[in-house]
Parts: sequence; C-alpha cells; structure tokens
Amino acid sequence: MRKFWIGIVVLAGMSSLLAGAEERGHGRSMVVTPYGIVATSYVQASQAGARVLERGGSAIDAGIAANAVLSVAEPMTNGMGGDLFAIYWEAKTGKLYGLNASGWAPKGLTIEHLKAKGVTQTRTTGMPQVGIDSVTVPGAVDGWTKLHDRFGKRPWSELFEPAIFYAEHGYGVPEVVQSYWADASDKLRPYAESRRLFLPGDKTPAVGQVFRNPEMAKALALIAKDGEAAFYKGPIAQAILKTSAAQGGTMTAEDLSSYSAEWVEPVSTKYRDWTVYELPPNGDGIAALQMLNIMGQSQPSPDGPLSVAELHERIEAMKLAYADVKAYDGDPRFGKIPVTELLSQEFAAKRAKLVDPEKANCDVAPGALGGSDTTYLSVVDRDGNVLSLIQSVYSSFGSAVTVEGEGFVLQNRGGLFSLDEKSPNALAGRKRPFHTIIPAFMERGTQHIGFGIMGGMNQPLAHAQFVSNFVDYGMNIQAALEEARFTVSAKLGCNIVIESRVKPEVREKLTGMGHMFDVRKEYSTTMGRGQVVMFDSATGMKFGASDPRADGVAEPEMPGVSGVGSGSQ
Repeated sequence: MRKFWIGIVVLAGMSSLLAGAEERGHGRSMVVTPYGIVATSYVQASQAGARVLERGGSAIDAGIAANAVLSVAEPMTNGMGGDLFAIYWEAKTGKLYGLNASGWAPKGLTIEHLKAKGVTQTRTTGMPQVGIDSVTVPGAVDGWTKLHDRFGKRPWSELFEPAIFYAEHGYGVPEVVQSYWADASDKLRPYAESRRLFLPGDKTPAVGQVFRNPEMAKALALIAKDGEAAFYKGPIAQAILKTSAAQGGTMTAEDLSSYSAEWVEPVSTKYRDWTVYELPPNGDGIAALQMLNIMGQSQPSPDGPLSVAELHERIEAMKLAYADVKAYDGDPRFGKIPVTELLSQEFAAKRAKLVDPEKANCDVAPGALGGSDTTYLSVVDRDGNVLSLIQSVYSSFGSAVTVEGEGFVLQNRGGLFSLDEKSPNALAGRKRPFHTIIPAFMERGTQHIGFGIMGGMNQPLAHAQFVSNFVDYGMNIQAALEEARFTVSAKLGCNIVIESRVKPEVREKLTGMGHMFDVRKEYSTTMGRGQVVMFDSATGMKFGASDPRADGVAEPEMPGVSGVGSGSQ
C-alpha cells in the first residue's frame, strides 16, 4: 500500500530552512523527504529519474535516465549531439568528483581552414555560430558512460527505457519548451533534415501537440544495446560522418573514436562559512567563484538582496569577474590558465577596490557573450549521494545540423572559439572551446547542496546570486532559486537585463548611478532555469527545489512504488 505520508516530512526545529507559509515570500515549497529527489526542467524527466531511484538506482543512474528523457523532450537544449559536465559527491567517503565531458574541435577545423573559406576575426569571435563548421565532437554519451561505469548500479540498458518510450510514442510539448522551439524555427528552416524533423508541417509544434521522434528512439536503442561504441565507432558515428561530409565538414572517424571525457578535480572558494565548488577551465565556473570572492570582501547589505547597495555590488563584481574570464580562460591542455591567482583572496581584494559604491563602471565588459540553451538537473539518492549535472547543445538547436536518420542535432559549441591566435581560447584542432555550462556544489558541515542554473554567460552570476541569497539572507533553497535576478546584456557596458520584481524605485536609483536596464517579466527564462537538491547528513533528510522559470519539478522517490509518481511543485 502506498504511504503518502512517508514522502514528505517536515522536521520540527529547522526554522533556518523552513519558513512559515505566511512569511516565506516565495511561490513554491521545497520537496522534503528522507528518500531520493530528482529535480529537472521537465516533469516526466524528473519522474523517470525518480522511478530509477525506486528500483534501487544510484544518483548517477537516475541522472542519466532523466537526461536521456530531456534529450527527447527538449531537443533544442540538449541531447546526444552535445557536451556534459558533472560534479558528484559520494556520501560514504565525502569525496567530490568532477567530470569534463566536453568535446574537442575536429583535427581539421583550424583557423587556417576557416580563413581559406573567407571566415575572419570580428569584434566577438568570428567563429561560425551555425552550420557544420561550428560543430565539435559531442561528449555527452561518453560522459554518461564514464559516470555509469564508476557509480552506476542499475543495468545500462534500463536507463534509456523512458526516453525511448517518449521518443517512439510521443509527448505533449510543454509551454516553456514550445517558446524556445518557436524562437528557433527560422534557424532550422535552411537545413532540410532539421526542418523535416523538428518543424512538422513546416510549423513549430503547438503547446500540447504530441511530438514523436522515432529516429531518436532508434539511436537511443542502439546506445542502450551497444553502449558508447554505437555512438563513437558504430552506426551513429557513421551517420555523423556522412552528415558532416555532406555539409562540407572536417569531422573524421578518428576525431570521434579517440575522444574521451576527463575526470577533473573541482576548484573551490570559501564564501563566508560555506565552501563553493565549480569545475576548472575550460568552463567558466571560476567566474562564479571570483564573483563570490569579490562580493565577500564586504558585508551583504542589511537592506536585502534586491536593495540598491546589494544589486550594485553584485553587478560590479560580475563585470570584473567576467572581464578576467574573457582574458584568461581556455583549454588548460593548450596553455597555462592562472586559476590559483584568479581565485586568490589577494587578487579579489585588489579587484574589489575597483568597485565605486556610488557609480557604475561602464568600461569593464562582461566576457564573450552568446545565447545558450542548456538543461541542468540535480539528484540526491537514498544514500545521500549528490549529482550536479549540466548538458547542452549550446544555442537553441545547436548548429541546426541534424544527423541524418538519427533524430538529434549536433552542437555548435565551436562557436565559442576565437580566431585571434593570441587568445587562450584560439581555435585549434583537438582543442576544447571555452565553455559556459557549469554544474556547482556547496557544503558546510553536514549540509551538502548540488545546484545549477542554465543560460550561457548567465550561469556564473546566477550561481553567485543563488549562493548569496541562501548564505547571506537566510533563504531556503527554493526561495533562493526563485528570487528575482539580473543577468548580462548583449549590449555590454553598463547594460543589464533584470526582472520586473526588482522595485521601480530601486531601478531608478541604480539608473542614477549609471546602470541601464532592460526590464523583463517577473519570472524570465532569460535569467536561466535552475534546480537544487540538498542533503543533511546529520538527519538524513533531503530537500529539493525547482525553478518556476521552467516546466519542471523536484520529484521525490516513493519507496516500494514503481510507475506513476505524485509530482511536487
């Protein structure tokens, strides 16, 4: 018999985590349970992961199952044609693992190759943002494999059953996903295979319309049966190579077969009394840590996270951190990246002195910008293991090149390379580009939090805002995730995109200091879509949060029950 009272438990005396309903000031409640939680941006993906937990799966098993469903249901944001990064905290040892499953440029994709085609450096990167010359080797499938080989419990093939079902039988297109789809429709039209598959009847699927992708079902079934070999050496690899050749690309069989994801050591900083972790370059997680270091040089404003003083401090810290990332970040296999210096408190103190408390600095530009469509998920299993995983094809529908007969697009992550030979992020064969997708983790004592917030160059500053909301202002994980945010603007300088929940009088005072705002709706997807899980190792209790800016939920595991889940918002 199903015991609903087991799933959601509220502990007395935890007032620092749980506020009264009358005072909490946020829309959704946290999910609270002694069992596992899967938090994603799509309800059915969360449910698929939770069902895996119910069958005794690990956080890694559940994360792979959920990610595979997201690949089907959010084809514009993620999938087999993209990259993956993960942070995994092992409860029994307290050890933290990092995985960089970002792909490299094909050996033949070089600055010289593009110059011969008439592509040159511009004010930004000069790199093609769509088409086959923006494609890098996809790392996601090898990432899934390495995570499962090390920490998986359930059979590999079992993890793909929900995704194969949704691809073959279809799913109802949800609201936020449909809006992303519609925005990218013009990008897909020049590419015949993409137009045929993703614009049925030459139209974007409507909200609630059933969308089927039997070709992706076939590809997922091959991976479920034959593992990563099907993707990097087998039939899927052959389809990728055929598609690349037809588009005039440089991808070779060796580019695919020799690829391997890399286990890396997370980097960290101390913010107040919490340790916050990100992955090292080629990702830009160091920007989040540097921003926190700069913010940590002063005390948070007593007037709150959306006050004039606090927003000004956060915005100015972001500009400084992003300028440094733009100047120094890249693939550490091709040059030394000064991570230790960038994350030192001494460097942060020097940078913080550049913040004028009365005036915005319009001469410090944020890092290289680009629109990005990504999916992030977090999982905590029954044993308390925490997975923080992010996966993406970069911008919406990636390169817009769909692999013929396989049902998925190839990423355009190569669009983030620079054609400036002096840049640490200069394009080179077998080099990994600067990356915007970053999973995160933080801990203090017995509390361990896996979190992430999607959205291109929005991610580091969104991470820093979440951490400050939680640490400085005592919000629980759901409130900290929901709080109004600002993000970078493509216009650079003093331009900032901000949600309308920031009071007009606050924006007016900030405008008087030199800030310029593009005001968006109350919960704008421009600010990214986040997920959070937390494990308290002293009590065994788990907490989950899901961003109202997305279609998803934090879904609790129901022990002893398989099949239909309750769903929690």
